[in-house]
Amino acid sequence: MPPILARLLRLLLLALCLAGTRGLSQTPATPQLTRLEDERPEMGVPFRIVLYATNAAAARAASDAAYQRIAQLNDIMSDYEMDSELSKLSHSSGQGRDVPLSEDLWVVLQRAQQVSERSDGAFDVTVGPCVLLWRKARREHKLPNPARLAEARKSVGYRFVHLNPQKHSAELLAPDMHLDLGGIAKGYAMDAALKVLSTMGIKSALVSGGGDMAVSDPPPGKTGWRIELPPLDTTNAPPPRYVYIAHAGLSTSGDLFQRLEIDGKRYSHIVDPRTGIGLTDHSLVTVIAPDALTSDSLTKVVSVLGPGPGLKFIEETPGVVACVARKPADTLEVFESKNFNRYYQP
Repeated sequence: MPPILARLLRLLLLALCLAGTRGLSQTPATPQLTRLEDERPEMGVPFRIVLYATNAAAARAASDAAYQRIAQLNDIMSDYEMDSELSKLSHSSGQGRDVPLSEDLWVVLQRAQQVSERSDGAFDVTVGPCVLLWRKARREHKLPNPARLAEARKSVGYRFVHLNPQKHSAELLAPDMHLDLGGIAKGYAMDAALKVLSTMGIKSALVSGGGDMAVSDPPPGKTGWRIELPPLDTTNAPPPRYVYIAHAGLSTSGDLFQRLEIDGKRYSHIVDPRTGIGLTDHSLVTVIAPDALTSDSLTKVVSVLGPGPGLKFIEETPGVVACVARKPADTLEVFESKNFNRYYQP
């Protein structure tokens, strides 16, 4: 990841985490609990863990174990690493092979297919061939070649993924497929990290990275984790808003950092799987859900569908709320699903 992008993502991470958190620190939270805050690079972005433990040694051991789990999942689900399980699965595409999957990859792909089917392809992890062209476009600061984009789209489509529930295996039906779990894997990793912390006796923790987070019990003496929602990068943006969450996932997606601007038009890093084109709607979508696996994937659904159909989708999903801030022209617009405002107060 380019250093400038890493710095920008760090800024978003700081906005999403509790005010005043910096670097690695250990400070007394109560006479009984120690607060540990630990930041490390994982999955291409800065990750942060904040937890409360009975002593510093227990806090450090739990944090180390959680990061080991995150690294393990990156080794499985990275589309950058050629020897990852996901990359090996992509290389099997079009060969008529039914490939056994690890339990972690099976869970993520199964959930991804469910979201794809329900959103009619607004979320689709097979969009990788188009995403690769847009990554190249951002590096070279020019739009993807239309002919190459049209060719890449031949390998995109969630219906080209056949999952076998009996064998926990997958067959990729089209040639030259490239699965990209960037819209769902971090959420799963954060949930998994929280589970590791729980098994080690940590009841109150926050795991965040790249615009996504998962939290368990609130900090001692609090009714929720106080999280600042990042504003749009516009001069007339409203004052910062805060939500209070516990036992939940929160994810934010938009074109705040990763985008391409050509002739005054912004193209987001979020690609519409149905067209192969980067989104041009200048917006930020925040989703709060029972877990980060859900919130991570559904921010992409709402981003692609737009506030009207997107929030309707959210309101038909139990336990999930969303907020959309957008500036399609000169007017700032904010949309919220039903019950989103209940997270404004602790």
